[in-house]
Amino acid sequence: MSATAVALLLLIGLLAGLLSGFVGVGGGIIMVPALVWLMGYGQHQAQGTSLAVLVLPVVAVAAWNYHREHPLDLRAVAIIAGAFVLGGYLGSRMALSIPADVVKRVFGLVMLVVAIKLILGK
Repeated sequence: MSATAVALLLLIGLLAGLLSGFVGVGGGIIMVPALVWLMGYGQHQAQGTSLAVLVLPVVAVAAWNYHREHPLDLRAVAIIAGAFVLGGYLGSRMALSIPADVVKRVFGLVMLVVAIKLILGK
């Protein structure tokens, strides 16, 4: 795996963790599109990787199903997971230091941007 790929995976994990901690959304909302757009993963591989990173014990069966059909990059899972923990901590600390109405607006904006991107495609 190239240094650029590792850097992108760390960035994806950190941003997904930051946004999860900050606005309380699942990291998959950020992680899946980022893995598709930045890493060139297929949709199934990105979804399976996101599931494996987010809550491995809870979603192990679902991730295994994806993995059987579309093998996951387990090194990417490990790299993203480490950055995700740090991002989740930092994002939650940021959210707690900002008024709730601002956090609510940021949440809405994040959801809107993701929805528009998903609807319009690349």
